[in-house]
Amino acid sequence: MSEPVFWFANSDDGGSQRVRRVREGLDKVSGVITRLSELFVRTLREDPVDAEVPSHRWLVRAGYIRRAAPGIYTWLPLGYRVLRKVEEIVRQEMDAIGAQEVHFPALLPKEPYEATGRWTEYGDGVFRLRDRKDAEYLLGPTHEEMFTLLVKDLYSSYKDLPLSLYQIQTKYRDEARPRAGLLRGREFVMKDSYSFDIDDEGLQKSYDAHRDAYIRIFDRLGFEYVIVHAMSGAMGGSASEEFLAVAENGEDTFVRSPAGYAANVEAVKVASSAPIAYDDAPAAHVEDTPDTPTIETLVALANGRFPRADRPWHAGDTLKNVVLMVRELDGSRHPLVVGLPGDREVDPKRLAAQLEPAEAEPFGDADFAAYPQLVKGYIGPAALGEESASGIRYLVDPRVVPGTRWVTGANESGRHVFDLVCGRDFTPDGVLDVAGIREGDPAPDGSGPLRLARGIEMGHIFQLGRKYADALGLQVLDQNGKLVTVTMGSYGIGVSRAVAAVAEGTCDAKGLSWPRELAPFDVQLLATGRDETVTAAAADLAVQLDEAGVSVLLDDRKASPGVKFADAEIMGMPTIVVVGRGLADGVIEVRDRRTDERREVPVADALGEIVAAVHGRPILD
Repeated sequence: MSEPVFWFANSDDGGSQRVRRVREGLDKVSGVITRLSELFVRTLREDPVDAEVPSHRWLVRAGYIRRAAPGIYTWLPLGYRVLRKVEEIVRQEMDAIGAQEVHFPALLPKEPYEATGRWTEYGDGVFRLRDRKDAEYLLGPTHEEMFTLLVKDLYSSYKDLPLSLYQIQTKYRDEARPRAGLLRGREFVMKDSYSFDIDDEGLQKSYDAHRDAYIRIFDRLGFEYVIVHAMSGAMGGSASEEFLAVAENGEDTFVRSPAGYAANVEAVKVASSAPIAYDDAPAAHVEDTPDTPTIETLVALANGRFPRADRPWHAGDTLKNVVLMVRELDGSRHPLVVGLPGDREVDPKRLAAQLEPAEAEPFGDADFAAYPQLVKGYIGPAALGEESASGIRYLVDPRVVPGTRWVTGANESGRHVFDLVCGRDFTPDGVLDVAGIREGDPAPDGSGPLRLARGIEMGHIFQLGRKYADALGLQVLDQNGKLVTVTMGSYGIGVSRAVAAVAEGTCDAKGLSWPRELAPFDVQLLATGRDETVTAAAADLAVQLDEAGVSVLLDDRKASPGVKFADAEIMGMPTIVVVGRGLADGVIEVRDRRTDERREVPVADALGEIVAAVHGRPILD
């Protein structure tokens, strides 16, 4: 009995029929097409126990990644194909702005980071190790120092600038609590690039070029994102923006206004209120306030016993004084009190951003014992400030301005002071903007009320200025033969994180659903049935699609149709083609994974239909 051969026709631009055939049958398929029966993959029917977000759940279940250790993952063939596609998009757009790719080691010496102060600033956030000669190293969390020293080693004139260098490199950070799969790990792939210019005008041009390249990159990656003002943090520098993938499960909170203002919550600058005249304000008076354990009970007592003449007291009229301990890089500790309206809470992320590189710690019972002038629960401004007997620094929210009247602690147990006026009765040491941002707060630029949203940080760009060049002595001769310090920009993209962010934004209840530019394969082709004619027809079509430039994952396993359908949905290729029972009637099924649209296509038109779906045009001779 002769081996079955199947024909799939496609019309060219002249309207003539072109026919391809596979004479070698299934033998040719094994050398050209990726077979699911041979692919190194296992799908899971149950969620991994540590999966907290959809992207983590589906990437593991679909066989894209496997956990090696907390926050550390192995890339399997399907996942690695997606990662490489992200890398290629990044490379294309970086090359397009004239940036040049280099590659640094991940194991880095201590000395450059010590020169910039970051060996200490990073604290426990980096992996440190010693070699057999007791020399200290770290696994690179970021490479500003190495880029700076490389340019210093090779360039010495303004004629060599501007210059932009980038790398795609594995980074390491000792996350205290790695979570969410690829979104917050200890080992991750990152693109970091750096610009080097002779002056600030050149830096701005380099920054703008990188910003535009990032917009093109994230447009191509295919998820919703927003560009927000951000804090520079330990990186240093001035202008700073983040590219956030909009995601309900994102760790970052950002705000935006109807007119276009957008910022990470850490970077929102609350405008100080205008001073208020207080000539007619009543004198401050201390009163017993029993049974007032909460702001609400204190406000109720104030309105009942000491009402204001102009309006009722509100929670925002109480001055909450939050005491904390600040730990500096050298290990020293000192108290700090933050005053803010009682209807606000200190936002830990905003506080951390303002104090960095120092860290805030809780103020414990032992600390209260060491500072008896601080009466727990009744701390007031009279006991605070560098000019007070305590010498404890007192910083207040921008809303606490001269003329504002407050109810606050009287530094005596069970007592509060009323009508305490800022600027008349107390003067803080300064302002610390760390109160939480709320839905409806006014945008700092006056562009309307703010709305809160969640996102995943995908990219961060900085105008570093001369911080690292100064620390490491990167100078060049200018047009006048004078040594000048180079100014730098820094630009990062989370490459492996992008895989998770895209998965997070495109998956559904059935599994992954990749945009076509990132999908491991264009088509997942299912042979559903044990009939030899079905298997051979699927193999024939797979070869023809491959020759037409369409990447194919052929599911040739001896598994039930239900298993194959479930795996196709969980793996998320954009187009699913089913060769099965309909073959007897001369048709195959073509599915769109993202829309779930299904069409029966005549066998003779199958090649052209699928190629058109993948490339948006018919295949040419």
